[in-house]
Amino acid sequence: QVQLVESGGGLVQAGGSLRLSCVASGNIVSINAMGWYRQAPGKQREWVAIIVSGGSTNYADSVKGRFTISRDNAKNMVYLQMNSLKPEDTAVYYCNVNTVVPLGPGYRSLEVWGQGTLVTVSS
Repeated sequence: QVQLVESGGGLVQAGGSLRLSCVASGNIVSINAMGWYRQAPGKQREWVAIIVSGGSTNYADSVKGRFTISRDNAKNMVYLQMNSLKPEDTAVYYCNVNTVVPLGPGYRSLEVWGQGTLVTVSS
């Protein structure tokens, strides 16, 4: 019903910047929230940032002041601008969307994940 595709990952030196992009497509009625998560090797997936339909944003303490989440509602896209990158930011980054999709005569909320994009920060 809904698909997410991330892009923009790569290799960067500490102190550098990257911008991740994610586009949602499919049978979307509306989007409640879009966010980013990451998972480092051998560790659990952790939440990074979120932007809700009203435009409010929140960030994990570990990235606050360095990362910025933004959106383009018309294109169903979300971005993550990552500045002042550190080696500990190395992880696979996943886009996540909470979306409303049709269900018979009504609708339902659906949580969808992208395939992930790898960010590697060298020291």
